[in-house]
Amino acid sequence: MKKDRLEWWKVLTIILLYYTVIGGFLLPVPRLPILNESIRLFYFHFPMWCAMLLLFIVSVVSAVKYLRSGDIAADDYAAESAKVGLFFGILGLATGSLWAKATWGTFWTNDPKLNGTAIALMIYLAYFVLRGSLQDEVQRGRLSSVYNIFAFAILIPLIFILPRLTDSLHPGNGGNPGFRLFDTSHDLKLVLYTAILAFCLLGWWLTTLLLRIKTYNRLRDEIQ
Repeated sequence: MKKDRLEWWKVLTIILLYYTVIGGFLLPVPRLPILNESIRLFYFHFPMWCAMLLLFIVSVVSAVKYLRSGDIAADDYAAESAKVGLFFGILGLATGSLWAKATWGTFWTNDPKLNGTAIALMIYLAYFVLRGSLQDEVQRGRLSSVYNIFAFAILIPLIFILPRLTDSLHPGNGGNPGFRLFDTSHDLKLVLYTAILAFCLLGWWLTTLLLRIKTYNRLRDEIQ
């Protein structure tokens, strides 16, 4: 029964991803000055951020759970979900840079959201450096869990609070209106919500695959 439950959401993920890619390139989008067809990157850029945030939430919750219970499985969830979250964060940053080149004329600007995101991702990169530097499993789990909580606490203001308090080129930040005001025909919604769900499900799928690999490697090491 559990296997059937797993299979249907994986099929759903594939269907939603196909719809996101096809609809993202073929369905109509709002005609806005400067943005033009580059607005289609919104279907990938923003949902990747959503998947990143979801996975970082899973990671920090798992870190707290590990500190409370000492369950090694919780530490595994914290590490692997953070790993996939970082992957989506890098993809989100890359698609954002492509979008910036198309609309702002450069891959990078002195924008608080861009800089804040880069700093936040480097903080999470340091999380894996910390984990790799510790050999003892218990010590690694405790120290990295505390660091995980710190990283998430820094992530929120860097990405969601500071850009809204300062001048920012990003829509919905620094006093700039969001796309909701311009999407009067609701064309973006036809793909955007599906894309968010698709990338979040894909992120969780990748996390479960990494967890299986880690479990397999641990069992193999114990046998040897």
